[in-house]
Amino acid sequence: MNSFASPQTLTSLPVRPSVDDLYSRVLDAIFEQRIHSASRFTEESLAQMFGARRSDMRDVLTRLSHQQIIILRVNHRPRVAELDAEQTRQTLHARRLTEIMLVRLACQRPCAQDLKQLRALVDSERQCAERGRAIRLSGEFHLQLAQMAGNAPLAHFLGNLVPLTSLAIAQFDLQQKDYCVGQVHMEILDALERGDAATAQAVLNRHLDYLEDLLLSPASALGQHCAAR
Repeated sequence: MNSFASPQTLTSLPVRPSVDDLYSRVLDAIFEQRIHSASRFTEESLAQMFGARRSDMRDVLTRLSHQQIIILRVNHRPRVAELDAEQTRQTLHARRLTEIMLVRLACQRPCAQDLKQLRALVDSERQCAERGRAIRLSGEFHLQLAQMAGNAPLAHFLGNLVPLTSLAIAQFDLQQKDYCVGQVHMEILDALERGDAATAQAVLNRHLDYLEDLLLSPASALGQHCAAR
């Protein structure tokens, strides 16, 4: 008997997500708060939830732990990190110092293909109706912008700061306020196309000011936590 699967059998088998796709899907679930700091899950239960191999889920959790999104401890279940006000403040401060320089460098070397990819990302972000995915796409805009700058160490550093900022936004209760920054990204993109570093930096600074006010004001959950200390 032929031990190989028939074409019909192969087409009926479920397609396993790639590790990169799995990473994005898990992030979306975290940013949508379907998986949150109080959730009880294991590597195996997540693999079953997302129809993935356990080894692939292990790779995703390890990647998220390096970004401080997931906390992994020996003999403990994985858990989603719960950010406090001081950690968020330090993250935003480090991000401002890093990203201002990256935007300046990106304006010195605008590439048509890179700008086209950024514009497509902004379009996807504007059309996205799922809050968790929209938060992730917003972060990806800043990460792709960092790649344009051509400074790998700074881009790598920002790659650890942006997911933490996104997690803080996701954990903030935005009951009456939608997080939508498509217009901000378009203004930065327009400035990049003109090579206008001053405007790009000004828009980015304004955006980071907004995030600080949003996440660290006395009315926010993080701000209340900080005031109680």
